[in-house]
Amino acid sequence: MDTRLLHTFTTLARTGSFTAAAAELHLAQSTVTVHIRALERELGTRLFDRLPTGALLTESGRRMLQGAEDVLDAVARLRADSQGDGAVAGRVVVGTPESLCATRLPGVIAALRTSHPEVDVHLYAAGTGECVEGLRSGRLDLALLLEEEADFPDVTTEPIAHELLAFVCAPSHPLAARARAATWAELAAESFFLLEQGCSYSDELERRLLAVPGARPRLTRFGSVDAARSCVAAGLGLTLLPLTTVEEQLRQGRLAQLRGPRIAEVPVRLARHRRRWTAPAAQAFAQELVRQLSG
Repeated sequence: MDTRLLHTFTTLARTGSFTAAAAELHLAQSTVTVHIRALERELGTRLFDRLPTGALLTESGRRMLQGAEDVLDAVARLRADSQGDGAVAGRVVVGTPESLCATRLPGVIAALRTSHPEVDVHLYAAGTGECVEGLRSGRLDLALLLEEEADFPDVTTEPIAHELLAFVCAPSHPLAARARAATWAELAAESFFLLEQGCSYSDELERRLLAVPGARPRLTRFGSVDAARSCVAAGLGLTLLPLTTVEEQLRQGRLAQLRGPRIAEVPVRLARHRRRWTAPAAQAFAQELVRQLSG
């Protein structure tokens, strides 16, 4: 069986679109159609229902998908083994929260380019749910999660570092100059700019604020650290962010760190598919990541 057909099949199963699969595989859309039809003829079954909204796996297609991924995984392993002790090379796609993408990972990639110059790292900013789904679908090789607990079918995680969190506000905010730590009741009376749903520490902060009796905090959610940071710097309210994302603004005096209730550090977890083989390039990235973040 031509593994190119299996590659096209798994890509189409993941994207659900002939157009998207063709773009990802750098093929003409007609070629994707030819590959799928050839595979269906060889197997004697229809693998996809062609719908106006895209391509949907049939029951036969769903049964075949795991086996196809296992075959491609085995082929990739054989190719890596055949290279022997040659230079580690290849593409690694890593899902990561935006805060880590902007602060922690540039140094990791810089170090990796020195030790393994032929490894190409692609970062994909995403929350926990999207990262886990990306690992399951094969779109991501590795992922980083900012989660206190992480128990997901088919995905294994290991804590490799911790992120310190900080309440910050504009220097002109009344709470900025306070020597006494703000209470939950006081914070619940403020406006907050938090990261979008699915961000574990933002979700936990929202739960704590709303748990204050009679609390009516004004909560605005953003998908961007920069957007939340900018609103707070403009004096519009408070936020809770990893300290690494606000250190520069704190040094410049554009933001001020305020004292508040104790917030636990959030673990940085390295996640990968439980059964899928980790290619040498992805393993090299993981090793450099652990060295940089745990050092």
